[in-house]
Amino acid sequence: LTVGPTLRPAAGAAQRTSGRVRAVAELVRADSPPAIGTALPDCPPTIWDADEIDIEAWQKQYREEGLPVCPIEIHATEAANAAGAAWFVERREELKATLEKHGTIWFRGFELMKDADGFRSFWESLDLDPCLDPLHTSGLRKFLSKDDALYEEVNKESLSKHYIGLHNESTFKKTAKAGAFVCFKPATGWGGEFFIADGEAIFRDLDPEMLREMMRRKVRISVSNLDFDVLDKLPPPQKEAAMRKLEQMVADGVAPKFDMDLEMLWGTDGRAMRLQAVQNAQSPVNRHPATGRPAWFCNLHNQARFLRERRPCGTPEVGMTDIYFGDLSLIPGEMLQHINEVSEKNIVTVPMQPGEVLLCDNYRVLHGRDIFDGDRLHAVSWFGDEKLQDDSAANKPGDLLNVVLNSAF
Repeated sequence: LTVGPTLRPAAGAAQRTSGRVRAVAELVRADSPPAIGTALPDCPPTIWDADEIDIEAWQKQYREEGLPVCPIEIHATEAANAAGAAWFVERREELKATLEKHGTIWFRGFELMKDADGFRSFWESLDLDPCLDPLHTSGLRKFLSKDDALYEEVNKESLSKHYIGLHNESTFKKTAKAGAFVCFKPATGWGGEFFIADGEAIFRDLDPEMLREMMRRKVRISVSNLDFDVLDKLPPPQKEAAMRKLEQMVADGVAPKFDMDLEMLWGTDGRAMRLQAVQNAQSPVNRHPATGRPAWFCNLHNQARFLRERRPCGTPEVGMTDIYFGDLSLIPGEMLQHINEVSEKNIVTVPMQPGEVLLCDNYRVLHGRDIFDGDRLHAVSWFGDEKLQDDSAANKPGDLLNVVLNSAF
């Protein structure tokens, strides 16, 4: 076991390689293990524990104890590569303890994880329980290899110039316990670096008064915009009836696909004829369900429109997200700027190479991706706390919208 300090490469450093991205078929061997795609349990419910957190006391403790390096690097030795999956089996408990301490492990130089089967062997060796993505039903998550519980990261050329900010793979309703991100091929042109930030470090560095206000008022995230300006031409009684009808249609026909307990609201951002789907109010801070330690647990850096409009963003208006206080009032720009500065101060860029894996504690560590040019192939598997289910389990969300949207686009 070779452990080294985390590198902090310059932001935007290009990772270049040649050749085309290997087809998915080339990543999966002919002697693949049994398919598990239809047996995956749903993403587990979010465990909320955010009441009565003493902000100053925890910030002081984090400063005094010095947070462990995140991510911690583990470099393969010749013996480790010769042992293959057995190396991980033998160190299973040690690696679980390392993950709990550091929040993320960056596995480097291992030959095992260079294809989908080897990557699956890696997480199976650690006895991790795969689950569906929390947004699986939305059509926004595409399987790279459903048989191996392997989702494709955002590799599409159409979204290559879209900066993905820091976020936990979480909604108010569902949260994966951990995620394993694997690089099969870096961007062939430039960019596309993965990056993470320790939620404990962000919590430590935020202004305590601002943090207290946000925790008191909570936040709500809007996930879509539907504009119906044409309704303005209708007489008031018909306009009101049409608005209620559309609101109900969206609530009944679209919102359930996201499985996020969305509320349909008109005019939240000042546009009277805009219908927005808004999540429940939630705390931007949460205690870790295992350690009890508080961490920044909020997708604001990725979903605040104020920040998205000030960096590369390829999201169409219908999918443009935003974030408000719990009472749907606007979060001041100076507050958003402060959170952005603290978040970016704690970002660690991870220039992953083929076969490298980041194993992340999703309740503690946030992740994102820089813009890129060329072909790129990264993937992820999510983990919960349930074993694989019988294929006929009736309480699992369907895959229809994912199949339809990802086939069409």
